[in-house]
Amino acid sequence: MPYTAVTALSHAGLVREHNEDSLVIGPWTLCGTVTENPQTFLFPLGTPLVVAVADGLGGQPAGEVASALVVGRLARAGTSLDGADSVRHALNTCNRAVYEAASDDPEQATMGTTVAGVVVLPDSLLVFNVGDSRVYDAGAEPLRRLSVDDSPPPEPGRRTTSLVTQTLGGSRVFSAVTPHVEERPLAAEDRFLVCSDGLTDPVPDEVLGGLLQAHDDGRACFELWKAAIEAGGPDNITLALVRIGA
Repeated sequence: MPYTAVTALSHAGLVREHNEDSLVIGPWTLCGTVTENPQTFLFPLGTPLVVAVADGLGGQPAGEVASALVVGRLARAGTSLDGADSVRHALNTCNRAVYEAASDDPEQATMGTTVAGVVVLPDSLLVFNVGDSRVYDAGAEPLRRLSVDDSPPPEPGRRTTSLVTQTLGGSRVFSAVTPHVEERPLAAEDRFLVCSDGLTDPVPDEVLGGLLQAHDDGRACFELWKAAIEAGGPDNITLALVRIGA
């Protein structure tokens, strides 16, 4: 029977005091915690399956609250996410929910989060994001980004930027979002990487691609995390490898 395998890991990194990333895999969520080893989940291919990473905004209050709220809502909406319009609606609903939660507590007034992920359907894949967390085609050589960074071009001589132009929540005054959502065909042995910028900021795409090509899912997750740690682990690191099995 065709299936989807999801192998995931989340870690605070070496600099942040706590983990503000959250992860959703189908009905399961992982919020603000640390996994010592990659964990693998198996699902039959058929019912819509959402896999997403939400990265709470650093430097602003309650990022872990915002990211947990978003993955919780995506988990509850999961099986209804059967098309691009339903994903856009869910992300816009998440955005309003973050603002509403922030308005109830002055200490959370500007909390916000990015989000990026996929919805696995029987014959296609919905790729979505708001912010600078990413989705890659992990089977492509070279590695190919499928998400769209909501950030300005980096300054000359720099590979990344910490600026984000669109997030869920993140300001005192409500701001609508325009989620990036794309549908693409799906085939057996397709493989996708969903991750926060705690992985992609310190580790160049060519290194990520090499590690993905060299290892199976469990080992690849560990080696990707290790590469980010060896590069200084400056931020929370959350990643999920999604593979379509025959």
